[in-house]
Amino acid sequence: MLRRTLLTAAATAALVCSVSTSAFAFEAGTDYVVLDKPLPNAEKTLIKIWSYDCPFCFKYDVGVDPRVIPQVEKEVGLKFVPMHVETKGKYGRVASEYLAMCQLRDEAAGLKSTDKDSLYKKAKGAWYQAYHKKGQRWNEGEAAFLKTAADATGISDADFQAARKDPKVVALADSWKVCYDVAKMQGIPAYVVNGKYLIMTKSIRNFDGMVKLIGELAAK
Repeated sequence: MLRRTLLTAAATAALVCSVSTSAFAFEAGTDYVVLDKPLPNAEKTLIKIWSYDCPFCFKYDVGVDPRVIPQVEKEVGLKFVPMHVETKGKYGRVASEYLAMCQLRDEAAGLKSTDKDSLYKKAKGAWYQAYHKKGQRWNEGEAAFLKTAADATGISDADFQAARKDPKVVALADSWKVCYDVAKMQGIPAYVVNGKYLIMTKSIRNFDGMVKLIGELAAK
C-alpha cells in the first residue's frame, strides 16, 4: 500500500493560507529529488500523481492546485498532466479507465482537465466529494462507483463499458502505471517536473515557493 504524503493537515492549511514572499533557496534531497528513472514523454510538463481515495490529494486539489497550476501554465509554460494511481483504492483501475476516457474526450473538445466543464474534472470532483465529504465507499460494487461519475458527467454506463475497451483508452490508462514507483517514494499527491524532478511536498511552505521551485526545475 502506498504511504501517504508526510505533509500533515496542519501543514497543508499553512500552505493554503501562506502568502510569504521570502527568498527561496532550493536544494536537491531537501526540496526535490532527481528521479533515477525519469517518467517517459514528460518534457514541458508538471505531472500530478493522485488517487480518488487520498485525503491529501483532495486537500491539494481544492486548496493548492487552483492557485499554483494556472501560474505554472502561464508563467513557467508547463502543461499540467494528472496521472491517476490504479493500485490505490478499491476501484483504482476502473477509475483510471474512466478518467482516461474523459481526458480523451476533453482533448477532442479542446478542454483541459482543469476546466470547469471538463468531463475529467466532473468525474474527479464527484468521487472526491462522495468519498471525502459524504463518507461513500461504494460497498454495493463497481456499478455504484461508476454511477457517481455518470451522474456528474452524463455518460451512460453502456457508453463507458464500450469506451473502456477502446485501445486508446486502455493505452492511456496503462501509461499511468509508471507513476506507481514515483508515488512510493513519498506518498501522494506527488508532483513531478519534466518527468525528472520529484517535488518534496513536506518542504513546501507557500504558493510562491512552490511556483518558484517548479520554475527553477523546469529551467534545468
